[in-house]
Amino acid sequence: MIPKSSDLSAGKYYFAETAFDLLMRKRILNVLLICSKYDAFLLEEDGRIDEQIFNEYVNLNLRYPPKFFQVTSASEAFNILETKPIDLVITMLNVEGMDPFTLAKKIKQSFSEKPIVVLTPFSREVSLKLSREDLSAIDYVFSWLGNAQIMLAIIKLIEDVMNVEHDVNKVGVQVILLVEDSVRYYSSYLPSIYRIIFTQSKQFMTEGLNEHQKMLRMRGRPKILLARNFDQAEKLYQKYKHNMLGVITDMSYPYKGQMLQRAGVKLVEMIKADSPFMPILMQSSDINNQLIAKQLKAGFIHKYSKTLSIELHDFIVKYFAFGDFVFVEPQSGREIFRANDLKQLQELIFQVPDDSLAYHIERNHFAKWLTARALFPIADIFKYITADDFENLDEVRRFIFDTIDRYRQSKGRGIIAKFYRDSYDEYQIFSRIGDGSLGGKGRGLAFIDQVIKRSYLMHRFEGVVITIPRTVVICTDVFDEFMETNNLYPIALSDTSNDEILRHFLNASLPVRIHKDLYSFIAVARNPLAVRSSSLLEDSHYQPFAGIYSTYMVPNVKESANQMLELLSQAIKCVYASVYFSESKSYMEATHNVISEERMAIVLQEVTGTAYGDRFYPNISGVARSLNFYPIKPEQPSDGIASIALGLGKHVVEGKPSLRFSPKFPKKLLQLSSPEMALKETQKTFYALDLRPTSFVPSTDDGINMLEISIKEAFADGTLALAGSSFDFENHQIRDGYSGQGTPIITFSGILKHSMFPLAEILKSILEVGQHEMNNPVEIEFAVNLNPPPDKP
Repeated sequence: MIPKSSDLSAGKYYFAETAFDLLMRKRILNVLLICSKYDAFLLEEDGRIDEQIFNEYVNLNLRYPPKFFQVTSASEAFNILETKPIDLVITMLNVEGMDPFTLAKKIKQSFSEKPIVVLTPFSREVSLKLSREDLSAIDYVFSWLGNAQIMLAIIKLIEDVMNVEHDVNKVGVQVILLVEDSVRYYSSYLPSIYRIIFTQSKQFMTEGLNEHQKMLRMRGRPKILLARNFDQAEKLYQKYKHNMLGVITDMSYPYKGQMLQRAGVKLVEMIKADSPFMPILMQSSDINNQLIAKQLKAGFIHKYSKTLSIELHDFIVKYFAFGDFVFVEPQSGREIFRANDLKQLQELIFQVPDDSLAYHIERNHFAKWLTARALFPIADIFKYITADDFENLDEVRRFIFDTIDRYRQSKGRGIIAKFYRDSYDEYQIFSRIGDGSLGGKGRGLAFIDQVIKRSYLMHRFEGVVITIPRTVVICTDVFDEFMETNNLYPIALSDTSNDEILRHFLNASLPVRIHKDLYSFIAVARNPLAVRSSSLLEDSHYQPFAGIYSTYMVPNVKESANQMLELLSQAIKCVYASVYFSESKSYMEATHNVISEERMAIVLQEVTGTAYGDRFYPNISGVARSLNFYPIKPEQPSDGIASIALGLGKHVVEGKPSLRFSPKFPKKLLQLSSPEMALKETQKTFYALDLRPTSFVPSTDDGINMLEISIKEAFADGTLALAGSSFDFENHQIRDGYSGQGTPIITFSGILKHSMFPLAEILKSILEVGQHEMNNPVEIEFAVNLNPPPDKP
């Protein structure tokens, strides 16, 4: 039993990345098809068989379509088997030089692990023939029903059998068990079930944040296992019951070696005794068996029903947790709410009535729905949660909401997500607009985001979130389109003044395709936005190019999205123009780079900090380096060095007085070694962003809306509580804390001396991890917000 709710916290769970790349490692890539020319003509009536299979794969968003090698005789078959890496043999009944069953035995003698399938047109005569043959060397027999989808079903069934044990044990991939001994019927069912699964998989692909992630998620689809008698079914159920979405079973099939008319009843009774809520669909050619299925609380399909495939689809979607999550009223079964993805489930959970919530928890519907969508890490948590583990259902709702919240946060980290304007939300930390390069700065941010997640830094310190700011990169292809469609290269590459170049850029239009993307980003962003350069040359290893281009900050005008878009667009154009300012051209020439080859991406980031009236700034900003070139004993060069200041980082970057310390010795501060030095060498002013919309005016000066303010004015904002000390003139002492009287001194005593925030330990950890990942000394810029929104740590 899980501990009571006092010990249950969504924040205690770490969501490991699902190793989708390790799934489906064994694939059918080469198929040997042995058949007569007439059978080949029969199969290819609608086109070449490999073309049909390829089209099926494309239509279902599948990859790795197999290549077919077609032969007509046994001798040709062995020649191919000995010279080609064949993964699967499919033989029809008419084989030149040898009957297919003898051929299968010979193949197994030489290639014992090679799966062999017999494919034959359906008829009573063929069924009688098969019943008299030795099928010991045949893995499966299938009926050709005139549909190329059977080939897809054969290939996927074999792949599922090859991969099921590893994939279930590795990440908890789910299983559907089909129990059917009729070749005719399982040849019909399997293509239908696979099509339902692949359609479902296309839906849960949307949980992926980029195309690569979406395709990998397809590997987590449920697998289908086929049992043709009771013993096989029982064995498969016992082995995979904890990962089973549901069971589809015939009514009669072999039991203990003998045909038993009610074998399906025995199987259902056995499963229901072990797992009362396991969804089971019974099917039979006898309509009277419907009553038996009802008594067993199982679904039922009549095999002769004209709507067989539709009924099969509807049952699987409803009871195997495919499709939407439907909240129902327990007594009537009436639908109350419907969630088609994890986001909607999170949004609806507080609106669900108590009786409906208890009903779905008792039946483990949440875990089943999540696993069917390949959301294994969060499903593993819900799988073992019951209502009895909590004091009341409100706590259950809060736990579900918080767990989904934490999972979506985790999923959005360390990923370069493609920007989808319709689904973009606060859980996506790093996204890209366009298909070009991220540029040097964008690439570095994406890398550190991955490092934070991979190194478990994000929540390493209790009550602290370590993260990059919310970031959207406008890739270099947007820059190329902007330059070309507005014919800006002639003016940009000329010797025209910076102001004239900027004027031309401001009069140009950004590509229309990004307007709606920017609107979506603006709608999610809470804070002012920094618009930073990210050129191809910037922040690249061994290419010093930092600080050459401009960075602009714009206030967040929540009252008007149109005004906000205009400000943001102007700032983007200013950064684009800065590529061609005279200072940039001179530096390019001095470093032997070619200005015409430069390309610019744009990094849009939320600025870290808090609004205080019409100004905005963080509690701390700074720069930290893993290598200290001027250590003072007992410091070592490898201990690193940090420079911090109150307000925006512009103060530190411009080299104005800041507080220097080693993260290993945060209380050893040379600047505070005497009152005289403290008064002379510490910070006197700080930078803040002017939040008035009119403060931002496009200019060659990227600091046009920065306010440089006296330290004393920060007292009214409350930001000197941990950062400030006061100088006592009478006793010639520096006293911790600042009450508004006397001369304030920025000492960060509350943080460095009294450890009220673990800044030194955080910087020490980040620098160690960064240097390990880069195999080189590193430098980081950072900001600290000690006044986060109420719902954030």
